[in-house]
Amino acid sequence: MFLKYIFDKIAAFVALIVFFPLLLIIAILIKIKMPDEKVIFKQERVGQFGRLFTMYKFRTMVAAHEGGSISVKGDTRITPLGAILRRYKLDELPELWNVLKGDMSFVGPRPDVPGYADLLEGEDALILQLRPGITGPATLKYRNEEKLLSQVENPQQYNDEVIFPDKIKLNLNYYRQRSFINDLKIIFATVFNIPIEYE
Repeated sequence: MFLKYIFDKIAAFVALIVFFPLLLIIAILIKIKMPDEKVIFKQERVGQFGRLFTMYKFRTMVAAHEGGSISVKGDTRITPLGAILRRYKLDELPELWNVLKGDMSFVGPRPDVPGYADLLEGEDALILQLRPGITGPATLKYRNEEKLLSQVENPQQYNDEVIFPDKIKLNLNYYRQRSFINDLKIIFATVFNIPIEYE
């Protein structure tokens, strides 16, 4: 996967340069709308081989809030600007820095907070050999996850018992069938919002 590694580095570097004006505009808007908050949200996530790393995103929630790691559409913790950033996935642009650093890849399993992927055992733990990604088959399938969770009675339980196990299955399939060509297909499907099946 040397080609994937080189692609990640070059593409992340170019993307950071190209999107710099947009990154700057978003940062200014967040500072205007949330003057008392830090623009960048930092959180420990589980990375390759179970190692923890700091993931960067644009802030979309108020810093002082009570709540778990699961967020749903209409969550009162999410600011109006944050809702727009989340809708168009603009809050994830700072993750390009994670890709450039080597913590993440463009394509791979989404990095979980501790307590999920790091507790996997047996064959399921194979996905920890992968560098986590900005997008992937599971990300594409659950691109409207917040809306889905808002429609169930117990979002946390539904995530733990339905969504998370399905993501593990999808990520295992990706692990077994991963290739640079498939990565390019997934990136294309993500950019152009095209449904994709990954058997």
